[in-house]
Amino acid sequence: MDNEIKTWLFDIIQAIEEIEGYFAEKPMQFKDYLSDTKTKRAVERDLETIGEAVNGIPKKDKSFLLENAQKIIGTRNRIIHGYNTISDDLIWSIVVNHLPKLKIEIKILMEN
Repeated sequence: MDNEIKTWLFDIIQAIEEIEGYFAEKPMQFKDYLSDTKTKRAVERDLETIGEAVNGIPKKDKSFLLENAQKIIGTRNRIIHGYNTISDDLIWSIVVNHLPKLKIEIKILMEN
């Protein structure tokens, strides 16, 4: 595997683990997330990082496929360019439903 792709995969894992770390000392509760602007902005920033890393991979190797890559890139673009169209519900859904699956997918890719 190309070293640049390995770096992007590592960046994705690191961003996911940072997001998990924001909730390490307390259960992940949507109501707590809603009232914590700093955490909301930090999660959005990490999602931007994930999207940017995912965006770089097919540019380097078109045969390297990630499930939901276009949705991840689209979310990154919405956070950056259409910040007023991003809802807390959407971000929360990504955090609790999609990031755990992405983390597993990336770890498997890194092991190969």
